[in-house]
Amino acid sequence: MSSQEVEVTEVLVVGAGQAGVAMSEHLTARGVSHIVIERDRIAERWRSERWDSLVANGPAWHDRFPGMEFADVDPDAFATKEQVAAYFEEYATKFNAPIRCGVEVTEVRKNEGGSGFIAHTSTGTIQARYVVAATGAFQHPAIPPIVPADEKLHQIHSSAYRNPAQLPAGGVLVVGAGSSGVQIANELRAAGRQVYLAVGPHDRPPQRYRGRGFVWWLGVLGKWEASAPPQGAEHVTIAVSGADGGRTIDFRNLAANGITLVGRANAYANGTMQFGTDLAANIHRGDENYLSILREADEFVACNGLDLPEEPEAYLLGPDPDCVTNPVLSLDLAEAGVTSIVWATGFHVDYSWLQVDAFDERGRPRQQRGVSTEPGIYFLGLPWQSRRGSSFIWGVWHDAKYLADQIDIQLGYLAYEGDGFPAGEGPQGAPLPSSVDRAKVLAQA
Repeated sequence: MSSQEVEVTEVLVVGAGQAGVAMSEHLTARGVSHIVIERDRIAERWRSERWDSLVANGPAWHDRFPGMEFADVDPDAFATKEQVAAYFEEYATKFNAPIRCGVEVTEVRKNEGGSGFIAHTSTGTIQARYVVAATGAFQHPAIPPIVPADEKLHQIHSSAYRNPAQLPAGGVLVVGAGSSGVQIANELRAAGRQVYLAVGPHDRPPQRYRGRGFVWWLGVLGKWEASAPPQGAEHVTIAVSGADGGRTIDFRNLAANGITLVGRANAYANGTMQFGTDLAANIHRGDENYLSILREADEFVACNGLDLPEEPEAYLLGPDPDCVTNPVLSLDLAEAGVTSIVWATGFHVDYSWLQVDAFDERGRPRQQRGVSTEPGIYFLGLPWQSRRGSSFIWGVWHDAKYLADQIDIQLGYLAYEGDGFPAGEGPQGAPLPSSVDRAKVLAQA
């Protein structure tokens, strides 16, 4: 395509991770012409923005798309990051997804004087009636401005961490006790490092209970389908791990293995980190979340007459370790031998390429179930987009299905040409106009 040519399509999908692949599948099933643009490779973040030993937190029977099982992973095992990336790549070939890798979208704007949007990419210009931002919410590493970058400390985000040998000799402070922080801290401790783990508010479901995994329990208890987070809990992390075959995270066990637990990292000055007084409260809040799931699970078993083995020992929590009852509130890092900080502190969104009126004052999408306040723009892969499970592999597939339905309905209205739909057609549940009709509508725009 020359620089003067404009390629036309009905839908432009930006991003070919799990969200983009799912969106492409549903658009393909509906006969909607589309292009998926990916600046790297399919599922690139699974390949290059995860540590070497990472595995999925849920078992393979659950953490997948409905249309294909993992070919090389036992259903109850936890896929490695390489297996997950290969899964999405293979999945895309099932329906010949129109994915173009190595192409970057630099800007998307409204098509002034016409319909839809104009996208400028590294290989040319694309006009699309609809744009789906399938880049998700985990785009730029978020490192709080606590420790100056010029301090004599090795500071990296968890997305840049690969293995213990990557870090200079010495102790490590891991900030953030969600799934990433806990697994990295465990790995560093197993490698013989002195580790401090800053623990904030978190949920910690049992990895298994009464012979069923946590994904099953959250499913039958209806927790995956929760439509909105509890008040004030929008960003509470989940401490769960699929490492070593899957295990329940108990911070008491981490302390028993030699990891020093501390409260949230609040401030830094003159080589000393100050920690919050919230450590015990955060641990106990996680305990209550864990115990509440056990209680709900037991009630579910009783109400449904299920023959699942009792597990009373799961309720037994050991005493708080000394680092919780007598918390470290300040730490001279040099004196403690800490030479590195790993920030497991999440990500920021970045939609700077999407130049439309679809964001609030903090740059977050204004949307409902992924449908933007800017007509024709859709978002996919956001946490809590429609339910608790939205940012998980299977959850994004269902969100993509909903968005494809919305696009299909809009295209059906655009194809209307008279005082009523021909018999058997229309947006009220009957078949919609064909992709040929849609293409004609788009070409006339």
